[in-house]
Amino acid sequence: MMGFGSMNGNWFGGGFFMIVIWILLIVGVVFFVQWTAEQAKKTGNGSGNETALDILKKRYAKGEINKEEYEQKKKDLG
Repeated sequence: MMGFGSMNGNWFGGGFFMIVIWILLIVGVVFFVQWTAEQAKKTGNGSGNETALDILKKRYAKGEINKEEYEQKKKDLG
């Protein structure tokens, strides 16, 4: 009668390492899903609900543009 682990019944021969491989695969998938969720949060979830004025305000708040640029672009948008 064959054992659970391998052809010769040795648990450490095949079955143990197969279980380890499955556990590592499952853990890898979980970490991948968590990583992709974090990336989605960083990019704003891809909602696309942000207006041009919202983006302009954020750029001004971050210091990417100065007040004159902000006012000019705001005027162009409005």
